[in-house]
Amino acid sequence: MDDILIKNVLLFGKKSNVLIRGKRFGNIDAPSDAQARQVIDGEGMAMLPPFYNTHTHAAMTLLRGYADDMPLHQWLTEYVWPFEQKMTAADIREGSRLAVREMIKMGTVFFSDMYFDVEETIDIVQEFGMRAAIGMTFMETHSKAQQAGKIDFLKHWVDPTGGRITLTVAPHAIYTVGPDMLQFCSRTARELGLKLHIHVSETLKEVEDCQREHGTTPVRYLDKLGVLGPEVVAAHCVHIDAEETDILAARGVTLSHCPCSNQKLASGIFPYKMAREAGCRITLGTDGVSSNNNLDMREEMKFAALIAKGASRDPLTLPAHEALEMATRNGAEAFGIDAGVIAEGKLADAILVRLDDECMQPLHHLVSNWVYAANSSIVDTVICDGRILMQNRQFPHS
Repeated sequence: MDDILIKNVLLFGKKSNVLIRGKRFGNIDAPSDAQARQVIDGEGMAMLPPFYNTHTHAAMTLLRGYADDMPLHQWLTEYVWPFEQKMTAADIREGSRLAVREMIKMGTVFFSDMYFDVEETIDIVQEFGMRAAIGMTFMETHSKAQQAGKIDFLKHWVDPTGGRITLTVAPHAIYTVGPDMLQFCSRTARELGLKLHIHVSETLKEVEDCQREHGTTPVRYLDKLGVLGPEVVAAHCVHIDAEETDILAARGVTLSHCPCSNQKLASGIFPYKMAREAGCRITLGTDGVSSNNNLDMREEMKFAALIAKGASRDPLTLPAHEALEMATRNGAEAFGIDAGVIAEGKLADAILVRLDDECMQPLHHLVSNWVYAANSSIVDTVICDGRILMQNRQFPHS
């Protein structure tokens, strides 16, 4: 029996006993004497949905603090890309291990990655029990043999975890991938039933270059190529206008908002209110550690809310509960994961946070405290797919 009983935990404003049966939530108001293989004392803790990070580059933990305080184009071309050319598969494995440990400690159970040597990251995700969508990155600088190998991998790879890991087709961006390859990636994603993960309109330079080279903006360009659709996850989307938000919403594209990275690189301010009113599905991502410089999704919630309020000059914009949904439920739904909420029958993904920490007191409103006041060190326990990944801030399975 693999059941877990979490007793006396604060859930929906009252103390509850939550029973996890296998990979899913059973009774979220179970009797205290319910039988289970493992019992967790949740006294003094609250149960919340965990985080789903919809855009990052896990192995870039190795570039933390390496190249800070410079424009994105200089940062990429003079520092990041030359550094990455020297990275080995072993480096990527260790960078991914560091990232996965950091994410779990901060309450994240899923990330959508875009990087290289994907087998290394897949092995680490499998080892630690997380969920992930691992992007097979495409760029024009890769050889034809490399491209063929990527396609073969996409077509023949089998998830060793029974559902926790999937692959995505990840053309890097319109400035590193030409129109033919963009359309090829789009066809491949649709034929294989996979997500397509791409950077879109991250900087003003990207938009200006696109207008000069293609006579239009990145979103309109991708739409003209037939790339945009419900399988697309578009990271950043900082420099988009009202018509473009309507296009993105109509095509069912998921937007991955990365507020901390956008601010650190001075890329601009994501037009949250406009995108929200257009009906876009908005999720949160950290981007890579080299431009953030951490993988803390709780920080992303707070930054997203505060930036949106400041930009709109409206304190009602992006309230705490919406920020939490962006970081949890919206991300899970975007990747077809039947989780992101605490409810009977849903996949058992959850975190337990300590309420005795000074930053959580007084507890007038749990969600407000979690979004605006807390820090990730209060995450005590992380559960993914009905498996305990961390308890008492320790990793029991690795």
